[in-house]
Amino acid sequence: MSIETHQSPPWNRATKVIVALAALLLVALLAQRFHTLIGQLVAASILAYILNPIIIFLNKRTKLNRGTVLIAVYLLLAIGVIWALAALGVAAFQQVSTFIDLVPELIADITGFVQTITSRTDPIIIGAFTIDPSIIPWNAIGDQLLGLVEPILGQGGQIIRQLAGTTIRWVGILFFVFMISIYIANEIPRLGGYVANFAQQPGYRQDAERLTREFGRIWSAYLRGQVILGLVIFLVVWLGLAVLGVQNALALGLLAGLLEFIPTLGPLVSAGVAITVAFFQPTNYLGLSGWEYALAVLAFMAIVQQLENNLLVPRIVGEALDLHALVVIIGVYMGGSLAGILGAVLAAPLVATIKLIGMYAWRKMFDLHPFPESESERPSSPSLRERSRKLANAAQNLIKRKKS
Repeated sequence: MSIETHQSPPWNRATKVIVALAALLLVALLAQRFHTLIGQLVAASILAYILNPIIIFLNKRTKLNRGTVLIAVYLLLAIGVIWALAALGVAAFQQVSTFIDLVPELIADITGFVQTITSRTDPIIIGAFTIDPSIIPWNAIGDQLLGLVEPILGQGGQIIRQLAGTTIRWVGILFFVFMISIYIANEIPRLGGYVANFAQQPGYRQDAERLTREFGRIWSAYLRGQVILGLVIFLVVWLGLAVLGVQNALALGLLAGLLEFIPTLGPLVSAGVAITVAFFQPTNYLGLSGWEYALAVLAFMAIVQQLENNLLVPRIVGEALDLHALVVIIGVYMGGSLAGILGAVLAAPLVATIKLIGMYAWRKMFDLHPFPESESERPSSPSLRERSRKLANAAQNLIKRKKS
């Protein structure tokens, strides 16, 4: 029998179910075995997707081909990442060293403060028992605490060596992510065609193209919006903390910008780190004590958060995800539990994508139109220039209201 006349028998429903379950089981096993590699591939894909508009812009504005522009963009980004890691590493080393030196003095100050307060406190009477706080040996308690902490502080060199080893490992991971991301970025112009061609046979090409565009709208608005938001917060926090005289303001600004990718929880963590650094800072030009200086930094970070939530987020990210804040918080917690930092970062757009696919499947199950509204009825996502113009106009209006 020749190949041309061969008729392959169709699979029955049981065979299709068995093959589908076997494929799902294989995917689950591979995901469990290579979860670290999958995380790196996802990070590479996100990086390629974020940089793609820049590559397209430069490719159109210059005579260089896409490959040359792509290499140039990634090379500049690599230089920036190396510089940022060096700045954060130096800042972390300084903060750890300062913290190790201040711990004994901090314990002595706390025990002295408690002893001063308790010496002025009247005895506490509870039934037949009388407790006099002034006779508690606070100095001995402080010495015991210091004795417990000193062995840990003595391992500071070992901790720093472990940190250096971790840094080297992360440099290797970043190199792998960059290399894979370059290949993905080179294939991005053809990805839409791959998806549409894959869906052509069952007759779902139009649905696949529409879902691909909706998917791109969600991830484009979120990721690129978060990049812009992170840059703005980085500049604001860096300049603000520098004005307040906080040590390592540049590193703290970088940390605040990076943590903007973790909705809700990231800004709280960055504020907590800045407040902690201010509290342990030995001196400041304002002449404030540690806790007063920490309160000043807390007030500044609170103002930044209010401006971000009420001014920046609505105009930069907008309503692209169409998710309730509670859903986002729960999604971040679940994503962090399942996949660590990367899961927390991608939780919000992933939940929005699941909602998109779920609504499509729900409407198909009830023989409804898969998309409740046409694309012409949906407002298009604003470009980077439009978002920057809206943000500048909002800042000007805010300044005018304050002056009036």
